[in-house]
Amino acid sequence: MELLLPVFVMLQLLGLVSVYPTGAPTGACEDMLPRHSGVQAQTLPAPYTLLTNTKTFEPGRPVTVTITGPEYRGVLLEARTGSSTLALGSWSLPPPDTRFLECAGNPQGAVTHSNTNLKGNSTVYTWIPPDSSSPVYFMATVAQQRTVFWVNVKSVTLSRGKPEGLGLASNAERAEEKRLLVFLLGFLMLHVLG
Repeated sequence: MELLLPVFVMLQLLGLVSVYPTGAPTGACEDMLPRHSGVQAQTLPAPYTLLTNTKTFEPGRPVTVTITGPEYRGVLLEARTGSSTLALGSWSLPPPDTRFLECAGNPQGAVTHSNTNLKGNSTVYTWIPPDSSSPVYFMATVAQQRTVFWVNVKSVTLSRGKPEGLGLASNAERAEEKRLLVFLLGFLMLHVLG
């Protein structure tokens, strides 16, 4: 009987170890729940914010997403549209300590952690938009540790349109436009006067 007690205690302790230290299971793609048995998501507002480098998107033009807040160990990050629970678009090369997660047949439909190393504000995720006219937002589950995690951390909604800053020409582009304008004016003056 004395031998069974240490075995029982060891089995109980093994149950406390992170269930998915190498990333979320594909079953989490739709509901974004980490499947940590016996543990519920935090009900207080998340200390995390999903920041994007733009408020608009263009098909094929990368959008960067950063999770700001305290350091975290686990993550599941997807792009979504409307009330759909399907991952949209694809993610580019995952940052260190993360990997792709296949969702709805898309091998790069989501990004999740590949280990429990700390990740933070310098971890930048890059998403490649599909050809869609629907507004898009990012949804994440962020885990500080196995027993402390938040689901449904949501970004602002991005609409399809020209990327911000494209309307502002660079100095080189403005100089080229001026040269072209001067040439055209000179040509017109020669043509009218000549």
